[in-house]
Amino acid sequence: MYTKHLIKKILKIYKTKNYNKWQAYLIKHKKNIYQQSQTFEAVADAAQAYELLNTFFPTVPAAKADIRVFVDGAELDVDDYSYSDPNLTLDTAPTAGVSIVVRQVETSEDFGTYQHVALTDIVNNFMIAYVGESKLISKVSRTDVSFHAKRGLAEFSYDTLQSHKSQEIEVPPSLIVPLPHDYVNYTSIVHSDGNGIELKLYPVRYSSNPKSLLQDANYDYIFDNDGTLLEQQPSDTWNKFTNNRPGTNEANVNQDDSTDIEWKYQEGRRYGITPEHAQDNGSYYIDLNQGRIHFSAGLASKTVIIKYISDTLGTDDEMRVHKFAEEALYKHIAHAVLLSSRVNIPEYVVRRYKQERYASLRNAKIRLSNLKSEELAQIMRNKSKQIKH
Repeated sequence: MYTKHLIKKILKIYKTKNYNKWQAYLIKHKKNIYQQSQTFEAVADAAQAYELLNTFFPTVPAAKADIRVFVDGAELDVDDYSYSDPNLTLDTAPTAGVSIVVRQVETSEDFGTYQHVALTDIVNNFMIAYVGESKLISKVSRTDVSFHAKRGLAEFSYDTLQSHKSQEIEVPPSLIVPLPHDYVNYTSIVHSDGNGIELKLYPVRYSSNPKSLLQDANYDYIFDNDGTLLEQQPSDTWNKFTNNRPGTNEANVNQDDSTDIEWKYQEGRRYGITPEHAQDNGSYYIDLNQGRIHFSAGLASKTVIIKYISDTLGTDDEMRVHKFAEEALYKHIAHAVLLSSRVNIPEYVVRRYKQERYASLRNAKIRLSNLKSEELAQIMRNKSKQIKH
């Protein structure tokens, strides 16, 4: 991101025909971006204010404690300068021409953002390129465009964009963990062992955490003063399962009981073993009604990683589109606007935009699949090995 101030400075250097100085300035600018710092050329004036720009910082430091100041390579004491966002003033005038470097204390890594386009920019670009006189969409409100852009971003996030998220947590003694606030669906849940290897966990199919109603000695339901049924959480069914999970409390497992499906499948005595039970990593059950994940007893105090899908609409920073899918989102908005917000649009025009949306979305999926021929060739070499019996 280049500000007007920076562009003017680059053009000023470029017009002097001093290309070496121009190239050196651009290199220094890139270095400042990666280090999240800004470099000034000192002026021999104690009243000179040095302005920090968001060109060099993801967010301009707000307080004096957020920055470190170096003059000619030596760090200044915090009492030797003052800072009022975004201006820095030195108490003592430095030697003219020396380098002043302002560096952020805790750098917030914001690298790799060039591959994305903010959703606000998508809306602005659409209003400029697709809406106006002598264009198919002569007039449309920005609110409608913003709505369709967000809907398109959410739909793309499920099967096109790389919108997978993850959370690493430690399972508490209660074995219950809340779902992430922006959870839509999970891709996998794994347990990280002592070596950092991810061990796959599988969902429980033969047990659950049903709604458990409280009953009195006569087996009648118990109600509160408002006439609401009282419930117990977690249920007895889930408590029994977690307390007798194979691999965590084997002393309570009846190895001779043919109904103990989990144990029999895990041990592998039957032909055609069910793979999901041929492991002892642990299991889980997702209670979507209460938004909780229940883990088996052996996972208490263990590190678990939840990998899930979101709609990328949780925060403003998330609402961005990869440049490979930018054109697909434009086509999606155009088709949605023509289909829902316009009248007297010929049907063949709507069909054409539908086909263009489909084609551009297909191209985006191919591009974002990130398939590399050399990597595929390296993997497939393993397939040509003969397995000796």
